[in-house]
Amino acid sequence: ISYMIDTATTIDEWKAIERALSKWDIELENSSMRSLLEEQRVQANAAFSKWVQRHYEGWFAPNASRPLMSQDVMKQVVFPLLDKGEKVLFLVIDNFRYDQWKMIQPLVSECYAIEKEEQYLSILPTATQYARNAIFSGLLPLQIQEMYPHLWVEEGDEESKNQYEKELIQTLLDRYRRRDTYSYWKVNEISFGERVVAQLKHSQSALNVVVLNFIDMLSHSRTESKMMRELANDEAAYRSLTLSWLRHSPTAEMFRKISSLGYKVVLTTDHGTTRVDNAVQIIGDKNTNTNLRYKVGKALNCQSKNCFEITRPKQVGLPCPNVSSSYVFCSGSDFFAYPNNFNHYAQFYRDTFQHGGISMEEMLVPIITLEPK
Repeated sequence: ISYMIDTATTIDEWKAIERALSKWDIELENSSMRSLLEEQRVQANAAFSKWVQRHYEGWFAPNASRPLMSQDVMKQVVFPLLDKGEKVLFLVIDNFRYDQWKMIQPLVSECYAIEKEEQYLSILPTATQYARNAIFSGLLPLQIQEMYPHLWVEEGDEESKNQYEKELIQTLLDRYRRRDTYSYWKVNEISFGERVVAQLKHSQSALNVVVLNFIDMLSHSRTESKMMRELANDEAAYRSLTLSWLRHSPTAEMFRKISSLGYKVVLTTDHGTTRVDNAVQIIGDKNTNTNLRYKVGKALNCQSKNCFEITRPKQVGLPCPNVSSSYVFCSGSDFFAYPNNFNHYAQFYRDTFQHGGISMEEMLVPIITLEPK
C-alpha cells in the first residue's frame, strides 16, 4: 500500500488505494496492526490532498479530461439504464462511505447481484448543498444558481439547502428532452421509510429516486450527543452502527421487496465523511459559513499550509457570494476553528465525523449497480 501511495498519479490508482485501505481496515478491526494501517491512511490522505489540489481546477477547463464527478452521475450511470428499458431505483444514502458499503454488501447481496462496483469523485465542497444538488441537476452549483436561481439556496439563507431536489431532477430531464416518468422520496424517519416501501410496490415510474438521510443524522447526532460518541467511538463502531441500521430498519425490507419487483438499483451517495482530530485557526468576516471542513467568505486567512484555497470560485463552478469571496478547504483530519474560544471548539469537535473538505473518505465514494436475483 505504501508503494501504491508513493506512485499514484491517476484517479484509478487512488480508487484502488481507498479500496485496499478499506478492505484491511475492516479485516484488521481488532488487530494490533491497526495503528500501522491508520498511519498509512494519514499518509495516503496527505498525498491524495496534494494530488487533488494540483489537478482540481484543471478539471473544469474547457474540453478537459476529468474523472466521473457528481454532476455526471445521472447522465453517465442512470440514463443508460433507462435507455435499456430498465425500471430503476436510484438510492442516495447521504454521508455514505466506501467502507460502509463494504460492511453492508453481504446483506445486500442476499437479494441482489452486484453488476458493477465503482467509485466516483464528489465535487468540492463535499457537502450536501453542493454535491447532491449537482447529482440531481447534472450541473455545477454555479450553473444551478445562474440557470435556476429560484432553485438555489445561498449559504447564509435560513431555509433548507436541499428542498428543491425533485425540481432539479425535472430540469435535468427537460434539458435532455427525456420523457421518463419519475418519483422522488426523501426519508428522514423510519415510519416514512415504511410508506415509501409500500408506494414503490405500486409505482409506475421508470425512475424512482429515494434519498436516505439516516447516516447523515447519525453523524450529526454523534457530534452533539455524548452517548452517541461512546456508541460510535471509532471507525469500526461507526461502520457497525451502519450495518445495524440497515439490518433492523425498513431499508433492508425495501431491498428485499424491490428485488422481487424487478428494480435495477443504483446505490450511491453525495459525499462521505471523515473523523477529524486537529483544529486549525481560520480568520474570516462575520458572514462566513459554519461548516468545519470548508469556509466561503471574504478575507479568509487559514493558519495551516495544508489548506486548499480557491480564489476564483467561478472557474470551478462554485457560486461567488461577493466579488472577493474565496473558498478554503481542510484536508486530512483537520477542521477549522476561530481564534475566539479556539481551545473550547478544538476540544468539542475533536474526534467527530465531518464533511466538506478533501479526503479519500469524503471524495472517493461508492456507486454500485445492483441486479435483482
